[in-house]
Amino acid sequence: MTTTLTPPLSAALRDHTRAAHEHAEDPSGRPGGRGCAEGPAHSEHHRHAQASRPASPRAGRAPPCGPYDGPMSQTAPASQNHDAVPALALAIAGSEATGGAGAQADLKTFQELGVFGIVALTCIVSFDPEDDWNHRFFPVPTEILQQQLDAIQGDYPERLRTVKLGMQGSPEVIRTSAAALRRAEWDHVVLDPVLICKGQEPGHALDTDQALKAELLPLATFTTPNHFETEQLSGMTVRSVEDLTAAARRIHEISGAAVLAKGGMHLPGPDAVDVFVDGDTVEVLSAPKIGQSGVSGAGCSLAAAVTAELAKGATTLEAARRAKEFVRAGIAQAVEGRTPFAALWQGGLRSA
Repeated sequence: MTTTLTPPLSAALRDHTRAAHEHAEDPSGRPGGRGCAEGPAHSEHHRHAQASRPASPRAGRAPPCGPYDGPMSQTAPASQNHDAVPALALAIAGSEATGGAGAQADLKTFQELGVFGIVALTCIVSFDPEDDWNHRFFPVPTEILQQQLDAIQGDYPERLRTVKLGMQGSPEVIRTSAAALRRAEWDHVVLDPVLICKGQEPGHALDTDQALKAELLPLATFTTPNHFETEQLSGMTVRSVEDLTAAARRIHEISGAAVLAKGGMHLPGPDAVDVFVDGDTVEVLSAPKIGQSGVSGAGCSLAAAVTAELAKGATTLEAARRAKEFVRAGIAQAVEGRTPFAALWQGGLRSA
């Protein structure tokens, strides 16, 4: 077993994240961005070039946000360098209205780490500012979830090989997600076994606990349980690093998945300790705690960072190490609002 004291930040990961962000903002090196926003004005010559270019495979299908006449619309050469094409990652997760967690955190993490992110929404969660910020939960009907997954899997039938499972919310949604996963081949299935949202009482998890264990855990290749979820999945009490290690081993034995079990703020001592287990490899990832309370979006972003790194070709241990660095930087620069907990900022590595 190896114990690792995570350094303040890996220069290589920090530089890579900055480069990915800069490329995503403007791969052409020119002012102005991509997407639905209006780009810089273009010359008449460029407009003629646009009109005469060969039709794309999606010709005749207008993008949802309308056509973009920016610099990236020029036809790529036939000998395009496929190394420049981003890896793809799907998150099947819930929306959290304040932007701190859920699908919003997943997409921001994917973008920061240079991965093309895709989302199928399972539910919508909002806090109630008039009721002490308690949760309001709105499930997405399973037929609508299924239609989202049909569209996604139909669009990327060969390239999409990595998926992250976040909050499902109900046994029916869990079964829909599991059926969709079984219909395709995956290199990586990362399960963030969300049983409750931050701030909820553990009893809210009981109706989805068994369905998650029966349907999703057997499909996972990597799972990232927090302290509560580690106890639930392992059936063990976790009060120390030794307990956390034993519980992570147990989850690995049950599922066959790589496990990154998170001690977070719940274990005694000055360090936030996570334990990675994959086969015979056991590594304790440790770094000084930041603050005295949990941060919204930390678990979502950790699992999404693992997913992004795996999609790019990292090993499971490399993905775990990089994800911890990513989240630690985001916690250090968390965004404060009026909810009882701050929200992790996924851009933390850029300014670290």
